[in-house]
Amino acid sequence: MKTTYIKAAAFCLASLMGTTTAIANDPIANRQTAMKNVGAAMRVAAGMAQGKIPYDALAAELAMRVMNSTAAGFGSMFPDGTQTGGDTEAAPKIWEDSAGFQAVNATFLETSGKAAEAAKAGEGDFKAAFGAVAKNCKACHQDYRVKKN
Repeated sequence: MKTTYIKAAAFCLASLMGTTTAIANDPIANRQTAMKNVGAAMRVAAGMAQGKIPYDALAAELAMRVMNSTAAGFGSMFPDGTQTGGDTEAAPKIWEDSAGFQAVNATFLETSGKAAEAAKAGEGDFKAAFGAVAKNCKACHQDYRVKKN
């Protein structure tokens, strides 16, 4: 059990370290840092869901909480004037279809919150709930992200 808490603390610390590098007045840097944190959480959660990492309820819950806390503020990280610059991968569609983007983000908030709760119930429940999170991430990246080389 002690190992679980050490892993969870390390995971949280790694997520927070990225967050502190963002500059408060730079929405592009803030959202890029937020997505790096989501990426780290996704690697942990997907690894457990795919059986590549042993399931750990606390680590799964924390990964989903990182995603959920990001989703809570993510919709406001795309103000007008931040469509370009900072090596952004944000697609123009974010501003062209703001309502659609906000809806996808609301789904991200909902599914990640449910997956955090499901993680406590066990591996099977987590895997089922995590599938909706992964599907939402994929949909958002397909429609609202421009992949840079």
